[in-house]
Amino acid sequence: MAEVISRRLVDLIESNADRLTRAWLEDVKRRPETPTYHDYPDDVLYRRVHEVYRNLGRWVCRETSVEEIAHVYTALGHQRFEEGFAPSEVLEALILTRRHLWLLVLKEAFLETALDLQQALDLNGRAVLFFDRAMYYTALGFEQAAAEAAQGRPPAPKE
Repeated sequence: MAEVISRRLVDLIESNADRLTRAWLEDVKRRPETPTYHDYPDDVLYRRVHEVYRNLGRWVCRETSVEEIAHVYTALGHQRFEEGFAPSEVLEALILTRRHLWLLVLKEAFLETALDLQQALDLNGRAVLFFDRAMYYTALGFEQAAAEAAQGRPPAPKE
């Protein structure tokens, strides 16, 4: 049963990607922990976060490798460094992405049976694992970019 991530819950999140993204955007734009985001273009931020919510099923499935997450989020850390974000801001933004996802599940998933609860917990466990990995590799990419900048080397090319 641990393999079962409710397609209904993933569909709920993916089909509400726009609403989740808008709530996240409002949140990240007002929080004192994310000041660089306050002046960053809404459309750019929207696209970045919407992509995560819209493709959540792919990210939390067991077929997504650690290497794939590492590749995407190490590059993200490099990019955020180059854009002038503080690492704490980027990590807070990822935490908020996960938080809004879980708030939607709690509010609208109609978790009435033991199976519903088990599936929600399984989804939460997979989402936490994904976001933990995303945060680690983002921080690693940020550190790599900072080390390259300190040594006067141009940043590694982004893919």
